[in-house]
Amino acid sequence: MAVSYSFPTNIRFGAGVTNEVPDYLKSLRLIRPLVVTDATVSRLPFFEKFISLLTTEGLTVYVFDDIHKNPVKSDVMKGRDAYEYEECDCIIGIGGGAAMDVARAIALSIHHREDLFYYDDLEGGTKYIINDIPHFVTIPTTSGTGSEVGRSAIISEDDSKRKRILFHPTLLAKQVFADPELTYELPPEITAATGMDALTHHVEAFLAKGFHPMADGIALEGIRLIFQSLEKAVYKPDPESRTNMMIASLMGAVAFQKGLGLVHSLAHPLSTLLDMHHGLANAIMLPIGLQFNLQGFEDRYERMAATIGFVNPSAEEFISAVIALNRKLRIPELGNLGVEPKHIEALSALAIKDFCLPSNPKPISQEEIKQLYLKSISTTIIH
Repeated sequence: MAVSYSFPTNIRFGAGVTNEVPDYLKSLRLIRPLVVTDATVSRLPFFEKFISLLTTEGLTVYVFDDIHKNPVKSDVMKGRDAYEYEECDCIIGIGGGAAMDVARAIALSIHHREDLFYYDDLEGGTKYIINDIPHFVTIPTTSGTGSEVGRSAIISEDDSKRKRILFHPTLLAKQVFADPELTYELPPEITAATGMDALTHHVEAFLAKGFHPMADGIALEGIRLIFQSLEKAVYKPDPESRTNMMIASLMGAVAFQKGLGLVHSLAHPLSTLLDMHHGLANAIMLPIGLQFNLQGFEDRYERMAATIGFVNPSAEEFISAVIALNRKLRIPELGNLGVEPKHIEALSALAIKDFCLPSNPKPISQEEIKQLYLKSISTTIIH
């Protein structure tokens, strides 16, 4: 058997490492960063402190925060215009997944001047990504998406809201500054949703088609860390739980280079059409996806159950543990979030075309997807 697999980028990890960013940039003679974030993060005290640090150290900073919660192409184009107008020489993505995706897409667009979606990976556009990108730094502020170590950006069309994916090793950050201190003040509901997002990345990566033993090992360790730390990070946060969750988050994005699956394909339309938080959507759909994929893959579920401490591990115990964790974190049911049967047709039409579905371990039809959505809004799953 001959296979190919790869491993991502440089990470500086630890409390307070964001203080090193100015010296890092100046050592490379970079002095005009475009800082890409979202409007919520840009108003937080830690962000103001970070920008003040950059400017005090002699850097000329332009902040771009005009982005949607689920980013669209026009966000990227406005960011590119800002980069060029302000004569920036590097890009810092700071925030959660949306900010990272927009920052990475802006970086791509600077030296790739065709329409942004000309480079859509699912349309074969990756082969046209042939030029370098500006120096790109990422700083996560949540422990969920792991986008700081990713090589892709998910951007939606402005009108249809169809998600498009830009993917290439060139899009990796040159340097990640992962500072758990930036997550200390996250509210419980965001900590819970982003943490379950990270768990979904690990679980789906472990179940995904394909051969990637390093990704499998990372996924199992990430699952262990999250079950050990997430509940505490939500309700009684301390430096250890926050650190473990940030480690698990970036590990999740490393692991899912192997692939994702049905849970993400069910979750993406909930964000696209109904503007639901991506991590929350994943949390809600994870038990549904696990139940669908169970038959034929019991051994994988047993390994996950063993990883979180079951002495006599079984597939059913692992699914039950995920459901129990959702309940402990007060993850709501889909039907309580305004999702109704009238939404199912449009949701399933997007889900069946989702870019994560091909790596799901089992095939699924659009009709089966409809039934999974209906089940998720009409029943509470009990084991």
